[in-house]
Amino acid sequence: MKKEVLDKGFIEVIDKLGSDLTVVNSARVSFGKRKEKFDESDRKLVKFLAKNKHWSPFRHMMVQFHIKAPEFVMRQWYKHVVGIETSSSSSAKDHAWNEISGRYVPVSDFYVPLNWRRQSEDNKQASEGSIDDQESGNEIFRTAMEQILNSYQKLLDIGVAKEQARILLPLNQYTEVYWTASFQAIMNFIDLRDESTAQWEIQQYARALKELMFDIYPETTKIWFDVNSG
Repeated sequence: MKKEVLDKGFIEVIDKLGSDLTVVNSARVSFGKRKEKFDESDRKLVKFLAKNKHWSPFRHMMVQFHIKAPEFVMRQWYKHVVGIETSSSSSAKDHAWNEISGRYVPVSDFYVPLNWRRQSEDNKQASEGSIDDQESGNEIFRTAMEQILNSYQKLLDIGVAKEQARILLPLNQYTEVYWTASFQAIMNFIDLRDESTAQWEIQQYARALKELMFDIYPETTKIWFDVNSG
């Protein structure tokens, strides 16, 4: 399962643990019970668990993703992961993270926006709408990228190490990570990033994740969003 995101990015499911039955079987083990087929009683139990914030059964389902995203998106994503990992009391502390290194691999892919957004007038960190002069934005961007990439390549050509030459590169460079997280941790990310105040680019990744979760755990994902949207 793979979703294309932005101009060159993607989210791909590499592996998963568990199924919709995992939540209910994890909860029912207290009574020494185990189900083999998901039915209406299981839907009611999952709804009860989600509504009453009984989170631990949701952490037995894990998904490993391969993600390609611009560096500025991945920084926001990693800040989310680190913020949770350093909060020992957090109920969503279930992540593993490994990233491609510009010390070993030359950077070659860069995000090119299709639309230059206007700075929001009432939110210092947000954007809204579009600027009027899109062509000037495109031209400034193209000129800057040509200069940066030419200089980066020239440094490599004269023997400068990749780990040092990369300091020239801008935040629109694409990077790749493997991210493994529990169902609950993934839902926590989607809840916070598939939201109107989040940056537009990371919203696109959150929405792609949401579609993939409906494919992987259809019953549990539907119930989760039904409970949290109601």
